[in-house]
Amino acid sequence: MSGQPIVATDRAALILQLVPYLISEGEVTVEQAARDFEVEPDQMRAMVEKLTVIGLPGEGGFWQMANDLFDIDWDLLDREDRIVITNTVGLERSPRLTAREAAALLAGLQLAAAVPGVGDSGIVQGLLAKLARGAGQTPAEVIVAPAPVDDVRETVARALRERVAVSFRYTAPDSRPTTRTVDPVTVSIAGGQWYLQGWCHTRRAMRTFHLDRVTEAALTDVPATHSSEPVPGLFEPGDDEAVAEIRYPAHAASAVGEFLTNAEVRTDGATRTALIRVADPRSLKRLVARSGGTVEVIAPEEARRAAGEWADAALDQYR
Repeated sequence: MSGQPIVATDRAALILQLVPYLISEGEVTVEQAARDFEVEPDQMRAMVEKLTVIGLPGEGGFWQMANDLFDIDWDLLDREDRIVITNTVGLERSPRLTAREAAALLAGLQLAAAVPGVGDSGIVQGLLAKLARGAGQTPAEVIVAPAPVDDVRETVARALRERVAVSFRYTAPDSRPTTRTVDPVTVSIAGGQWYLQGWCHTRRAMRTFHLDRVTEAALTDVPATHSSEPVPGLFEPGDDEAVAEIRYPAHAASAVGEFLTNAEVRTDGATRTALIRVADPRSLKRLVARSGGTVEVIAPEEARRAAGEWADAALDQYR
């Protein structure tokens, strides 16, 4: 659209997007706003000036008072080419969600996020954040657990009450299922996920388990003798974890997610490099796949090779 005349319908659509954009930015240069909207600076200035004749209709719809119109800081615009809205109309009167309404919508979005291909897109996470900001009151934290996860959680809760170990089959990423016997200590929620922390009889150490990777959970008659021992932080690295190095643009930090917990991050302009700890470096191929190529594995070589083989196998499905 840049450099071309803006037709009336396009101009109306741009102005509808312009108002919330300017309010969220607070103060922005004409040049920056023009780049963000892909128009020429003169076109952006003209749209901003037209905002001052837009507002709420007056009584009978034929006139407006001064405070019923949008207004801008004209001096700042004329002297420094900077845009600041000094009077907004109508937007503050939009209905606000109650805490219960926001919680209900958040629960529905979390269910949608569990659908393959939906939760990985970033759209759902953006909607979750906007809903939380748009509520009139802070919504209660809502975590929706799929039925299998909920069944496991109830079994673990019984084991905690009865002070016995729980056994289950656990499937770590890119590993074969193993049978574990664990003295449960605590069940936690982080980032919308349920985790079990407890003493693993196989590893003879405290371990953290994703409940969505647990199946066939059952109580045992083995007394839980380690339930009172301290547990590490939820994402605190373990002694048997490996160090991997990844590179990604700054805007893709949300795609890396929990991998950045306790990571050593270096910034070089718009690029970031992180040293992260993972149980199996080969599991990073899933991170690379869902990031759409924005995340690159630098080391170790086995992780780079696994990511490449994963991508080649996916491409083979289309050949």
